[in-house]
Amino acid sequence: MGNFAANEGLSIFVILVWLGINAFLFVNFYIVFLDRRWFYTRVLLGQALSWARAPAAALNFNCMLILLPVCRNLLSFLRGTIQHCSRTAARQLDRNLTFHKLVAYMIAFHTAVHIIAHLFNFEYFMDAQLNRNSSLLTFVLSEIGNGDNASFLNPIRTNETNPTIVMFTTIAGLTGVAITLALILIITSSMEVIRRSYFEVFWYTHHLFIIFFIGLVFHGASCEDRPLLRTGEKMGPTTWKWVLAPMILYVCERLVRIYRSHQKVVITKVVMHPSKTLELQMKKKGFSMEVGQYVFIQCPSVSRLEWHPFTLTSAPEEDYFSAHIRIVGDWTQALYEACGGDKNETQEAWKLPKIAIDGPFGTASEDVFRYEVVMLVGAGIGVTPFASILKSVWYKHIQNNQEVFTKKVRQTKISTSTGCARRHSYNIYLTRWKETEAAHFRVHHEAENDPITGLKQKTLYGKPNWDNEFTNIASKHPGTKVGVFLCGPPALGKSLAKQCLSHSEADVKFIFNKENF
Repeated sequence: MGNFAANEGLSIFVILVWLGINAFLFVNFYIVFLDRRWFYTRVLLGQALSWARAPAAALNFNCMLILLPVCRNLLSFLRGTIQHCSRTAARQLDRNLTFHKLVAYMIAFHTAVHIIAHLFNFEYFMDAQLNRNSSLLTFVLSEIGNGDNASFLNPIRTNETNPTIVMFTTIAGLTGVAITLALILIITSSMEVIRRSYFEVFWYTHHLFIIFFIGLVFHGASCEDRPLLRTGEKMGPTTWKWVLAPMILYVCERLVRIYRSHQKVVITKVVMHPSKTLELQMKKKGFSMEVGQYVFIQCPSVSRLEWHPFTLTSAPEEDYFSAHIRIVGDWTQALYEACGGDKNETQEAWKLPKIAIDGPFGTASEDVFRYEVVMLVGAGIGVTPFASILKSVWYKHIQNNQEVFTKKVRQTKISTSTGCARRHSYNIYLTRWKETEAAHFRVHHEAENDPITGLKQKTLYGKPNWDNEFTNIASKHPGTKVGVFLCGPPALGKSLAKQCLSHSEADVKFIFNKENF
């Protein structure tokens, strides 16, 4: 129970508060429009009026939140401020993209309810005009406002009007269609299969959020209620009052990014590693980093619009910063060629492409030295966040840094220099190989170095037994908080999170920190 509270307690509390506010806004506005002040409009529309207005209120709230989790500079500032007070609270900022997705799903849900309710509204408005019977209150109310510039209750003014024409000839209709189409494209292009296979589609389509927010502001303003017949009151807060502040924050965020992108970056060294991995070592005036942070890289000669995130693999103690880039797509392939990766001869410095850098930005790995015992798990390209950490561990060791709180580092699937074995142990697994498949390597078992990696630590085959790993750590470090850091696929993340929650031997608390992968 203690592990669960330490890992998930605050996250669940935040989600429950968010859901509670959504529920309150929905129910409150639903009830508000059942009030007798809205009697005449409700005669025309029935409860469809409440069903349209209630999700609109919740939409305003969620549209206010949706931009905040992607304001990277704001989050980095908050993280640096909060982590001095509460490590648990700072960890919630590392789940910004998860919250961003949850808010997006909630926007999609309320949008669907809002649209369906308005479809019924159009039908009811049209029926009120078609049933031209003066004895019907719906027809009488529809006739109100026939004079010039007079207020009206029914926006469909004649029985010859086509609701579809009304939808595409009014500000509310046009903006409603525009923001709905933009939302559909944004959400569908954000599916993992598209994001990973066609990143450019995801990147460009996501910028339809500009159309979404512009349309949202005009849609909310145009949908402000007509004066009530009895009191002359108007409806309360309009959409722009909800979204103005986050829109200003996001504009400031973009200005900071633009300023940073124009600062000069010098490529000091290009290293071509096996398996088509490109290492760029760079320098930039005033650049300061912490372990595990990441930057966004743009290469104007490849694309002036595309920015791609890469984890920094250098240590803060080094006089340069570096990123390892695996060549897996069109953009990375073009960068590889621009840096001379496809050529045999050494590339002249003046021929190297210009690079723009935005960042660095904080991640969960920044907290690695705030735990006495840490467990680093990297899978595939997910080893890169820990390269920076391990380099920093080495520098702190040779510099005899007494301020380091961390006493033990246990690492899985990452290699490093030897020399501080007392504080550092590591295991390397080839997870797609079984013991039987690797049998022919056993002839080299007595060799000093491993035949695959060249390291003194022997390579293990198959998947790690996580239950044994966690039990072993718990037994060796009783009464300790162990920081578990992962950069790897979601399936591995679920497995480690489960282990963190289930192991509580000797009052050990495993605190799970996951990098975005």
